[in-house]
Amino acid sequence: MDQFPAFMRRSCNKVKLSKQAGNMEGYVFEGADGSQMVIWHSRDGGRSEMHTHDYDEYCVVLQGTFVGSVGEDTITMGPGDECVIPAGVPHDGEYSPDYRAIDAFGGTRVEREQSEA
Repeated sequence: MDQFPAFMRRSCNKVKLSKQAGNMEGYVFEGADGSQMVIWHSRDGGRSEMHTHDYDEYCVVLQGTFVGSVGEDTITMGPGDECVIPAGVPHDGEYSPDYRAIDAFGGTRVEREQSEA
C-alpha cells in the first residue's frame, strides 16, 4: 500500500503544516482527552526541524526511513520500527521519499487546515 485509504485522508482532517512537520501531508484524529494521532505521508522526503513537546510522542514507521536525533541519541527507523519520545526531549530528523508513519501525541500537537468539518 503506497498511501493511506481515502476515508483517512478527508480534507476536514488535513493538518495545517508547520516548520516542525516539514514537507509532510498529515491527517489528524483526536481523543477525548486532547491527545492526537496523525498519519503522515511525504512523497518527496524532507526534514523535521529540532523541536520539543510538553507531552510524550509515539511513532511507528510504515514505509520509508527516518534518521534523526532524540536527545543525545541518533536513531534510524524503517518499516515496523517504533519509538517513544518523552516530553521535553529535543528531536529532529530527515525522512525519505514515500515516507509514511503514524504518530500519537499525548497532547494537542497540530491544527487542521479547516476549522470546520
